[in-house]
Amino acid sequence: MMRKKWIVLFVMAVFLATMAGAITKFLRKDNKPKVVVVLQERNLQYWNIVRTGAEKGFREFDIDGEVVAPGNKSKKDGLEYTLESILNEHPDVLVVAPNESPAVIPILNKFIENKIPVLLIDADIPLEHKTAYIGTNNFELGKKAGELLASQLQPGDEVALPFFAEDLTHPILSERIKGTTLSLDAAGIKVVTEPNHSQSSSIKKIMTTILQKHPDVKGVYTTTDLYALEALTVVEEHGLKMPVIGADGIMEMIELIKDGTLTGTVAQNPYDIGYISIETASKVIKGEKVRRNIDTGVDIISKDNAKLKLDFMGDLLR
Repeated sequence: MMRKKWIVLFVMAVFLATMAGAITKFLRKDNKPKVVVVLQERNLQYWNIVRTGAEKGFREFDIDGEVVAPGNKSKKDGLEYTLESILNEHPDVLVVAPNESPAVIPILNKFIENKIPVLLIDADIPLEHKTAYIGTNNFELGKKAGELLASQLQPGDEVALPFFAEDLTHPILSERIKGTTLSLDAAGIKVVTEPNHSQSSSIKKIMTTILQKHPDVKGVYTTTDLYALEALTVVEEHGLKMPVIGADGIMEMIELIKDGTLTGTVAQNPYDIGYISIETASKVIKGEKVRRNIDTGVDIISKDNAKLKLDFMGDLLR
């Protein structure tokens, strides 16, 4: 008797779970598949371009899509809270730009346990059962940045590499540092730095220290364009003129390249990251096989193509 009762309760539970899933799907727009994209920031230029690419993908692949970002909590806690909320919505696919918080992987594993495929963008964290990573190979980006800088210098020259100590363990910035150092070493160029600074310091202070200790520096590489703009301020304050190479391709940096103040930078393709992530999600929903690692490439921006890049980004951000 008890066994029959248990079987009846089990069948009812399965039925109710199935009905809940069916109701959720029915309430979605025109019964379209649901994809949620979780970014790290709301207002930064880079993430706005990723969002624009994702929204284009929603339209083209007929997906009920949503782009969200953590609210006013700290970045790490905010991402965890946002992911927990999305898990309750049970989307068909989650697209997420993760951070280095140790709590993120356990939450993403909950999506996987609930048969929700997880696509990582921007940072490829060690999530064992992710469906794919869509984004930049940051080691290769660093290598290209090093090659670009080396092409403007001579063997034996010194190059400044200002960064924070925490950057050496950052999943993106550490790969860029490794790639750049490899290229510069291969070109016979010496890298000088002052890494023992926490982020309570500033790139300006670190760059100032480097120039004081190494007055013969002939060039600068930084792992982001925001760092590069700070380093450039110090270089100009010292009355120096030298190539300053960054990474990411933000508009302020490209403007300086267009007007000849700087010679170049390397850039990710955030629009492609957003668009290709949705294209990949669409394939996953249809049951198609997708590559586990999808490289969205790196652009080298110089005076020759700076205006074209600015026009393209300007159109996206309007």
